[in-house]
Amino acid sequence: MTDAVATHAGAESIIRMEAVNKWYGTFQVLTDIDLSVRTGERIVICGPSGSGKSTLIRCINRLETVQKGKIVVDGIELTAGGKNVDAVRAEVGMVFQQFNLFPHLTILQNCTLAPMRSRGMSKEEAEQVAMKYLTRVRIPEQAHKYPSQLSGGQQQRVAIARALCMSPKIMLFDEPTSALDPEMVKEVLDTMIGLAEDGMTMLCVTHEMGFARSVADRVIFMADGKIVEQAPPQEFFGSPRHEKTRQFLGQILSSHQA
Repeated sequence: MTDAVATHAGAESIIRMEAVNKWYGTFQVLTDIDLSVRTGERIVICGPSGSGKSTLIRCINRLETVQKGKIVVDGIELTAGGKNVDAVRAEVGMVFQQFNLFPHLTILQNCTLAPMRSRGMSKEEAEQVAMKYLTRVRIPEQAHKYPSQLSGGQQQRVAIARALCMSPKIMLFDEPTSALDPEMVKEVLDTMIGLAEDGMTMLCVTHEMGFARSVADRVIFMADGKIVEQAPPQEFFGSPRHEKTRQFLGQILSSHQA
């Protein structure tokens, strides 16, 4: 057990997925998913295209529904008819591949909208919180600009700040760097590393294996809608047990070296 994993060994599970199955029509995209994430744990999920990894994390805040199984987030069961979905989403921040910023709102307005509407904050309080997190992601000077005036990397950092303005207990990242130019990837990863160092519970779908090595407590490999292998980074990269994992790592690491 690594030091990082040992640190979270006594923590309670903040996410539990038990025998989760999901279909799109007749195609089964998730098969018998069992996953427990402890408070403060940092999970990286990787796998080939179509493996179900993005669907898995989207199920955690019910952007996707499941047909079988049980999902419990921060003590609230999500699969009970969707009655508790708003309570769960208030505690779960999510950052997507596309930035999904409102183009007609300034950066500051993008960050204050949800806290004012969902948390009941005053405009002044919401703006103070927004500036705190825009400073946290190192772009406070962009507050009064519009999304179209920012680079892709800056827009993604705004998306992270916007999620943080809701004071989430969990952050989900769905391939947050895959739509960025290579020179912008590092600035977003640096922001995510800072969050991890602050103790945020994080699940991140990514092919950034350097990030996985340095930040993750556990790396999960998915293929064909199943969790094939999961292990601490040193074990996952140093001695993967499953042939599919070895093939994937060989392909992804060689492509990054090319």
